[in-house]
Amino acid sequence: MNTHEFYINRCLQLAKNGLGTTYPNPMVGSVIVFDGKIIGEGWHRKSGEPHAEVNAINSVKDKSLLAKATIYVSLEPCSHFGKTPPCCDLIIQHKIPNVVIGTVDPNSKVAGSGIKRLIENGCHVTVGVLENECTELNKRFFTFHNKKRPYIILKWAESKDGFIAPLTKEKKEPVWISNVFSRQLTHKWRSEEQAILVGTQTVLDDNPKLDVRDWTGNNPIRIVLERTGKITSDHFVKDGKTKTIIITEQENLTSDENIIYESVIFDNQLTKKIIDILYKYGIQSVIVEGGKQTLQTFIDNNLWDEARVFIGNIFLNEGVKAPLLNGISKVTDLKGDELKLF
Repeated sequence: MNTHEFYINRCLQLAKNGLGTTYPNPMVGSVIVFDGKIIGEGWHRKSGEPHAEVNAINSVKDKSLLAKATIYVSLEPCSHFGKTPPCCDLIIQHKIPNVVIGTVDPNSKVAGSGIKRLIENGCHVTVGVLENECTELNKRFFTFHNKKRPYIILKWAESKDGFIAPLTKEKKEPVWISNVFSRQLTHKWRSEEQAILVGTQTVLDDNPKLDVRDWTGNNPIRIVLERTGKITSDHFVKDGKTKTIIITEQENLTSDENIIYESVIFDNQLTKKIIDILYKYGIQSVIVEGGKQTLQTFIDNNLWDEARVFIGNIFLNEGVKAPLLNGISKVTDLKGDELKLF
């Protein structure tokens, strides 16, 4: 690992602190180096708050060193006014002569214009250091801007004999197939993604909250498929505590701040319509948690980026069969459960 890679790698470490809190912005880390030593560093914490470069510059005690320093940043500095001023202007203002960038920003509002402005103002700019790693860190952001859709994660738990739920049950609550460690990991994942999606039957059968009560972080936006209005106000997904988008065939329903209705026809183009609605609302990532029909539809339409499948240490003997997903998976042991990552 050369010098530039060493410091960009540190930028990536810093940027990861913003996982789940920066939407709709990307995760970005920045490091400032003078005479072979880090004199400042920072990361972007939350949309509307200072960007990584600003936090890094502000952390430098002796600002006179900036005119002889190198600033490293995992993603191209912004060049436009959003909720905060352009980071390029701050770099130029402090006369930082060298700028090393992990990868170009795919957002059309930036997309090379930040690099161009820095060069035009006399900065020596290096681009493409650990580019693959920098792109992978912001796979949600890149997918959203390049493919015009959210990053899609499929998730479910199945028994050792391949069922995701029993045929019948006494109470409208989840039947736990995975163990407590797997469930806590699921809530951690929810805190990292912008939205979570379920179908009608999951709500009717389990009455899920779809929150992060077993972890610390933001609750994801709830996306609920409700074709004909079977879900009542008694279900948690309609409690108004978390922003919820309900996709339905019903028309002329009244939305409010936290319960938003989107009317579409449930036909063989439904999956694409769902994705278009999420894109319209600026949702960059979504966990699809079921049920089987919803998950299988995404699989059959090849609209997914990752799948995370828990294999619980139980047998149901009969029930709702798990979705069919072909491919190579990485298997991890979770204290009795198996986790397959596709």
